Amino acid sequence: MLAIADPADLDHGPRTKSGTERMCAVTRQVARIDDLIRFVVSPDGEPVPDLKRKLPGRGLWVALSHAAVAEAARRNVFAKSFKRDVRVSKTLADDVERMMIRSVAEALAMAAKAGQVVSGFSKVEGAIEGRQATALIHATDGAPDGIRKLNARLAAVMRENGAESTDLPVVSVLTSDELDLALGRANVVHAALLAGSAAKTFLARCQTLTRFRMTGGGNSGGTDKTI
Repeated sequence: MLAIADPADLDHGPRTKSGTERMCAVTRQVARIDDLIRFVVSPDGEPVPDLKRKLPGRGLWVALSHAAVAEAARRNVFAKSFKRDVRVSKTLADDVERMMIRSVAEALAMAAKAGQVVSGFSKVEGAIEGRQATALIHATDGAPDGIRKLNARLAAVMRENGAESTDLPVVSVLTSDELDLALGRANVVHAALLAGSAAKTFLARCQTLTRFRMTGGGNSGGTDKTI
């Protein structure tokens, strides 16, 4: 069972041997910081999600959940916890999701600049055949037939290699337009990640976005494997 923390602690939450934990301002339960979103208050008196946990000032923590952030906005737990006037948008949860999408797209762009992404059906298929792919990426609005063919080819190659297809993540969190912007080309529906630290950063941010969406009301999208 999770411990209960003092709401006044904010950034000074409990610390354990296994890592840092904080209390969710909505559920009042203690959780790992990887399972929470930190918020600070801007000079204009608005809550700002601190996705990288680097912004200055006192922080308030909310569960990594669209529903939890929406509830925090509805109840304005920010004003209660910071003990000051805080102007909270009713669309805060959706705004946070859009920030996460931008973060994912930026990570994909960095991976592409590092040469750790190939795109286009034939190049993705080649990366699968050459066992270079560390993850597949499909646009959320991609045609089911193409997605099915590449996933089937991945499964076949993995079986030939004595592994399960689920050993490689299959990611679908960005639309084709979002993939276009991230990769700097048009009509991107399929891509493959190659090995590298930038690719790992992209996958980690995809996982965060997926968890945020799956735990309460964001847009559809996800990964076939939990990363």
